[in-house]
Amino acid sequence: MPPTSAKLLKLVEKSLDDDKAENVIVIDLEGKTEIADFMVIANGTSQRQVGAMADHLQRKMKASGLKSVSTEGMPNCDWVLIDAGDIIVHLFRPEVRDFYNLDKMWTAPVAERDDASGAAV
Repeated sequence: MPPTSAKLLKLVEKSLDDDKAENVIVIDLEGKTEIADFMVIANGTSQRQVGAMADHLQRKMKASGLKSVSTEGMPNCDWVLIDAGDIIVHLFRPEVRDFYNLDKMWTAPVAERDDASGAAV
């Protein structure tokens, strides 16, 4: 039986901690999107570290009973995306993370809208 999203999140956090990931943040996506329950964003100091973190994470997820774990970005290891269904993990080199700024995109408050005009209040 695959792990719950809460157990999977603990596995991800422990694996990243073991691999000395930097600047790890967890974004609760409930109410923001249907794509996943959590998004985890973390830095590796080099392409080699990002690749190693992604490899370890994939292995641990599969060992935990997850059947489908897809990964993108492994050839370059500047930005590796791991989609584990309930949890999406983004692993970056610091300058690539700064460029894309996913942290801000997913944590920025949604502008309130006036229902009649659709314009921001």
